[in-house]
Amino acid sequence: MSLALINEIIANPAYHDYLAILKGARNGFVYGVKVRFPHALVMSILFGRGDWQSRLRVIYRATKQHAFNLAKFVSLYKTILLLQKKLNGGKERNADTFIAGLIGGYVVFGERNAVNEQIVLYVVSRVVASFIPRASSPYNTSPGSALAGSAVKPIPPDSRYFTLFAALSWGAVMYLFQHRGESIQPGMFNSMKYLYRDSNAWKDLRTLFWHNT
Repeated sequence: MSLALINEIIANPAYHDYLAILKGARNGFVYGVKVRFPHALVMSILFGRGDWQSRLRVIYRATKQHAFNLAKFVSLYKTILLLQKKLNGGKERNADTFIAGLIGGYVVFGERNAVNEQIVLYVVSRVVASFIPRASSPYNTSPGSALAGSAVKPIPPDSRYFTLFAALSWGAVMYLFQHRGESIQPGMFNSMKYLYRDSNAWKDLRTLFWHNT
């Protein structure tokens, strides 16, 4: 099969929806690597235990899981959307996205593990924040921004309501850390412990400014 024929098939609108599933899996995998690898590397440097060989294995496993899970979710989500569209005579319904996300979330992210927990908490925080009343104008974006060519322009929260939301969020998380620490996600608990508890102990000038005890 020649390259010209392959490009002709790829450009054929009849195959668009099917190839979008494949492209979605590719983008999910790439994005997962870009997001997870630097995060896992930094967390390993700050809080990792053991030699660097064991730390690298942890970084590899977390990056692999994040990348493959996003690839699986995007491809499954797009597949379910396509199936619903075909079953509905080629028409899309508002509920289709929710149903596809619901099934994809259950199948891909339903297993409780460290990576899935972080991803789900990230998503739910965005869902909760979406209920904050919006400002009157969208975010300022540069011409080269990824949002510049988007038909939908995200609108930031109203500054007055965001101030209240920020205050309540920090008040709640500090109370939980102090009195119900077992309910906080481990990554955040480690960060808060480093900031608020490890800073309460030192032995000399070195452990006061350079290194924790």
